[in-house]
Amino acid sequence: MTKTDNIYDVCVVGAGPAGLMAAGRAAQLGAKVVLIEKNSKPGRKLLLTGNGRCNLTNAKFNIKELADNYTNGSFLFHCFSVFGPKQTIEFFEELDLKTKIEAKDRVFPQSDQAGDVLNALIKYIDKNKVEKLFDSQILDADFSKGKIDKLILKNKEIFAKNYIFCTGGQSYTETGSDGQGYQFAKKLGHNISQLRPAEVPLKLKEEWVQNLQGVGLKNTKITAISGKNKRSETGEIMFTQFGVSGPAALNITLTASDFIEKEGIKLFLDFFPLENAEVLAKRIKQIFEKNPGKMFKNFAQEIIPLKLALVVANISAIKEDDKASGISKEKLNTFIKNLKNFELTPNGLLGFDAANVTNGGVDIKEIDHKTMRSKIIKNLYFAGEIINVHGKTGGFNLQACWSTGRLAGESSAILK
Repeated sequence: MTKTDNIYDVCVVGAGPAGLMAAGRAAQLGAKVVLIEKNSKPGRKLLLTGNGRCNLTNAKFNIKELADNYTNGSFLFHCFSVFGPKQTIEFFEELDLKTKIEAKDRVFPQSDQAGDVLNALIKYIDKNKVEKLFDSQILDADFSKGKIDKLILKNKEIFAKNYIFCTGGQSYTETGSDGQGYQFAKKLGHNISQLRPAEVPLKLKEEWVQNLQGVGLKNTKITAISGKNKRSETGEIMFTQFGVSGPAALNITLTASDFIEKEGIKLFLDFFPLENAEVLAKRIKQIFEKNPGKMFKNFAQEIIPLKLALVVANISAIKEDDKASGISKEKLNTFIKNLKNFELTPNGLLGFDAANVTNGGVDIKEIDHKTMRSKIIKNLYFAGEIINVHGKTGGFNLQACWSTGRLAGESSAILK
């Protein structure tokens, strides 16, 4: 080993999506780059995204519309203008990864294999001669006079002109996202906003929810209310043995994370958000009139899935064996009202291990949005989930990783 073997232009910490992009881009621009990862392999969390299919971006090419899907989305305007969804798709296709656009503008690899996305990124860093240090835990960081001097590993010290922290959040801890990056950022003088699990299933107090496990709906509006606070999301939901999950439920835990765990919060489901109450009432009454001699349980599936219909009916004082003609106008109106405004009582959230992302992170006021460089440590950059900017389900979080990683890689490679 020579004296310069552990001296680099850029040191990237974390081999997730942001780190792989940052390391590859910095090296592509001529920097000598080392990529440090505590796991034995890169991209463990990336392989889990999109249920193993990897929803790698969202094809919203209007930057304003794209940013509306994030908390603190305005922070991302510049990096999206430099490297947005269009550039992301082109980037992967140049690496021979063909993509396809599905419902709600979600972009996937044509192969439906997250492993192919990871392989494309590995090809990218290898082509640009990024040095890889896997199975390498950062033990400490030395800094002085507003700069990082070195990173201390178990059997090695790393010196670099610039450092990029792409250490992820605190969700899916089994993949290595244990929040260590937040600890280092805090030690270096950064403020870390409160960390909460986000895009995480909701637990419900109602015991009947166990009977609905596996029942899914494609278009439901979910609204969270606490005092004057109100947030709504529309999309797919899925009932579980403990509560409710699915994209709309996961997104409500992101957009309403500031009050979702408070006492007194209520949830309301609108099973027919595209129909106003009057139109829905007319349609439901016609279904009842069409089946006068049938028991409710024998035609309820014409309205919503049977298991769910029976729960809503029970709460509306309708028995499953009641014949349509014998159900009072009052009970029918209550049933219809509940279809548009079905009340649920949250009982908390599942923890970080079940969360897609971590809400919170390094304060965006302490990061230059045009370069991703720290305003406190002049040779430190941030990219990915460690920053307090998070998106909804649908490819938005990975796009933030690609965009911030790309910008951090470019900025750090401009050596002065």
